[in-house]
Amino acid sequence: MKIIVDTQLPPSLAEFFRRRGFDATHVCNYPSGILTSDEEIIAIAQREHRIVVTKDSDFWDYYLLKGYPPAVLLLQLGNLKNNDLFSLLNKSLNTITSFFTENEQHLVIVQRNHIIYF
Repeated sequence: MKIIVDTQLPPSLAEFFRRRGFDATHVCNYPSGILTSDEEIIAIAQREHRIVVTKDSDFWDYYLLKGYPPAVLLLQLGNLKNNDLFSLLNKSLNTITSFFTENEQHLVIVQRNHIIYF
């Protein structure tokens, strides 16, 4: 899976995914850096076939209303320390991955006690 991590999430999240075998990058690695707009992120996701990992519910709206970006992993977890975020994702990673790969879902929402997919 190919992933792009949105601005309000730490670059270390991309590293977390890379250590687990994903092709992952953070928006800070693109020319506009942390100022990369939602529209630019969508264009990157479409061009590079990446899943947008975000806390921003705007991407959910874009997906539901317009059908893009191609795929979104929406983290509805509130404020967490990075280690807590990584721990929670590590426990759910196989399930999340299977939703995108085996079940071909395009919108997966991770909450503290639930994973929802569309």
